Amino acid sequence: MAAPDLSSRPPSIVPGVPAPGTPDSRHRNAVLAALSDSPAALIGTGLLALFAVVAVVGPFVAPYNPSQLMVGPSTGAPSAQHWLGTTQLGQDIFSQLLVGTRASLEMAVGAGLLTNVIAVTVGLTAGYVRGWVDDILSTLANVFLIIPALPLLILISTYAAAFGVRGTTVTAVVVALVGWPWGARAFRAQMLSLRNRDFVMAARVSGESQFRIIYSEIMPNMLSIIVANVIFATLAALVAEVGLEFIGLGDTSQVTWGTMLYWAQTNAALLNGAWFWFVPPGLAIGLFAVGLVLTNYAIDEITNPRLRTLRAMPAPAPEPIQPQAESTIGDSSTIA
Repeated sequence: MAAPDLSSRPPSIVPGVPAPGTPDSRHRNAVLAALSDSPAALIGTGLLALFAVVAVVGPFVAPYNPSQLMVGPSTGAPSAQHWLGTTQLGQDIFSQLLVGTRASLEMAVGAGLLTNVIAVTVGLTAGYVRGWVDDILSTLANVFLIIPALPLLILISTYAAAFGVRGTTVTAVVVALVGWPWGARAFRAQMLSLRNRDFVMAARVSGESQFRIIYSEIMPNMLSIIVANVIFATLAALVAEVGLEFIGLGDTSQVTWGTMLYWAQTNAALLNGAWFWFVPPGLAIGLFAVGLVLTNYAIDEITNPRLRTLRAMPAPAPEPIQPQAESTIGDSSTIA
């Protein structure tokens, strides 16, 4: 009996795994190659992955209870027992940094996602439906845009605190309510450029509903700008949260990066030379912001064909220096 011919079998028989050489496989390999070749992508994703790991395991590996008093000397310098020193009340700063990472990132990512959901809904609806719906939503966005964001943020947070409503969830909702108009305007402009494309007209002719056309046909073509808006909304939310907590409008009983800076400022850590109290949370905020910016740059480089082409082009070779002819001006031999 002849052996079966295995050469005709598909190269991949695992369900859900694209076979080598298929468009999905080639696209995935191209994305992975672009990520591995981009230093910005490697550094940015590495920083974000580090903070994600700390947010998950930080509360479990913290050596001390971050709120426990007098676990060490008052305003103690970094030592073998307390790697980042202690606060004025003897609390371990390293434990506060580990535990506070989770609360700060939960608020920042949650506010960024909520901001993006509101912006996408308002922007895409206004840009596609047009008419009186566009007028109302655009006017609402313009009203929020002309109101200074920081005073409005402080005002809403102050009223919320007056009614005893505090916490990172409240801060995330307040930040989202203030920060959605910028993304909504960008999404509306993008929708106006896509709503009359051929694939959208074909979907209308085929009888697709407006909801399906907006979110199944048009929105996938805007993923790069949506991801960029999520990243910058997350960064803005983190800065807003830290700012509110720094001036005492957050939940000061909860350990976050912002409350660490608040208590350091309240107890005059800078004047007392306790740099180890405010530098770690400030450095964490800066590194997380750098990770977000580099990741956004890498995503833009991958999704933008023009940037990919420019990056793949070899550097032009330097032009050879041509020897210049010696000047004969002032040479007596050339004078008749």
